[in-house]
Amino acid sequence: MKLNRFLLGAVGMGLLLASTSFSNAQDITIALSAEPSTLDPQAREDGAERAVSDNIYETLMQRLPDGELVPGLAAELPVQIDPTTWEFKLRDGITFHNGEAFNAHAVVASIQRVIDPAFNSEQLAYFGTISGAQAVDDLTVRITTTGPDPMLPSRMYWMKMLPASYVTDPAVAEVPVGTGPYKFVSWQRGSEIQLEANADYWGGKVCVQNATMRFVGEPGTRLSGLLAGELDLIVNLLPEFVSSVPKAVAVEGLETPVIILATDTGVTAIPEVRRALNLAIDREAIAESIFGGYADPAQGQLVNPAAFGFNKDLPFYEYDPEAARKLVEDAGATGKTITLLGQSGRWLKDREMLEAVAAYWGETGLTVNVEIEEWGQFLSRLFSKDVRPDSVLVVNSNELLDASRETTFAYQAGSGAASNSDAELAAWINEAVAEIDPEQRAALYAKITAYANERDYLVPLVNIEDIYGLSERLDWNPRRDAKLMIREMKLSGC
Repeated sequence: MKLNRFLLGAVGMGLLLASTSFSNAQDITIALSAEPSTLDPQAREDGAERAVSDNIYETLMQRLPDGELVPGLAAELPVQIDPTTWEFKLRDGITFHNGEAFNAHAVVASIQRVIDPAFNSEQLAYFGTISGAQAVDDLTVRITTTGPDPMLPSRMYWMKMLPASYVTDPAVAEVPVGTGPYKFVSWQRGSEIQLEANADYWGGKVCVQNATMRFVGEPGTRLSGLLAGELDLIVNLLPEFVSSVPKAVAVEGLETPVIILATDTGVTAIPEVRRALNLAIDREAIAESIFGGYADPAQGQLVNPAAFGFNKDLPFYEYDPEAARKLVEDAGATGKTITLLGQSGRWLKDREMLEAVAAYWGETGLTVNVEIEEWGQFLSRLFSKDVRPDSVLVVNSNELLDASRETTFAYQAGSGAASNSDAELAAWINEAVAEIDPEQRAALYAKITAYANERDYLVPLVNIEDIYGLSERLDWNPRRDAKLMIREMKLSGC
């Protein structure tokens, strides 16, 4: 069973949720699959942090649920002054939750903070072309880039704006202060985060008045909480339970599970072994048996099919276990150990994917050592520039809807979580980012993805759909970019 856009499930198992634990009809409880490692919106590449901060902080640009890019804190679409300068006009009269005015100085401070090499943000794959910002007046700011960057407006959909006085305050990691529709109330470590509606929100009133975001790592526990009426929304609903929940909704997502290979050290430095690791995996079986049809095999690349720069001419990886075994044997790698780093409970079916990949790779004659780390430690190892794991499974998303996101994150040496030292490939990626002509950009990305495919720098697995479980009283259509925007949620009675 496959969804093109949305799946609406009926009430399952005869469950009625008329009686719940909610004290207010306009309160909501959401289960996240992991606890944020920080609440600093610029420091880490942490989806759990984003789920919280997307409701507290805002950006100059925003996307509608269908993906259209529109002004956010910006008053209008930006104007390109010259090839490396974009001018943004800002909305007037907006204040941060601490009473501080939102203005050009806040934008400049936010930009300078996140691009500062000393800050060492894990989000630089989104912002690597930005070189600085300057306030023209109180409501006008100019953002400069290292070269022409047609994606700059989309990048500003991702960069959260902080109060100018707050960018150097250590409290930013624990007490977020934004301009958004919800204010931070409390963080009970290991349990939950509480948010409340911002009565002075410039964007108008919202339905949900109080939101509790609980950290529930086990899919079964999330499901039980939904069925018991303790939760309104759960992420990463297991495909096999779609028909068992009060409501299920799904959307073709932007996430692609991918294994990043270390090309300079260990057994993965051997090109024949890297090719074997790709040939050893039955992606059709993973899509059907693990994801229940809510996924499609990746077409030879990490770039999402919805993104600009997707290479539709790349071949799908062939499943050929015999050829994989022979490649490992001929390379003299039989019996050698490969470490596979991953997560459990953070992403849909992450443990099952790890187990399946480990089994497939084990059939090649390699010894597979699976390591599952706590989320914060996992991120540290994923972005380490010192000791790279042989292989690491990460579920990559592309909210920029442009190949620059994936290629900078996973392909470009020295950037994001990339694990190769290919200077030629890195130069091509820089060239593609700065190319203005769409046809030439597309050709460059086709060249990049084909080159990396031939050298097996990555092991892309499948493109997955996002599946959510909802209570009867919640009405919400999931977004293509997977953001949990509480202001878009409606509850019965409001």
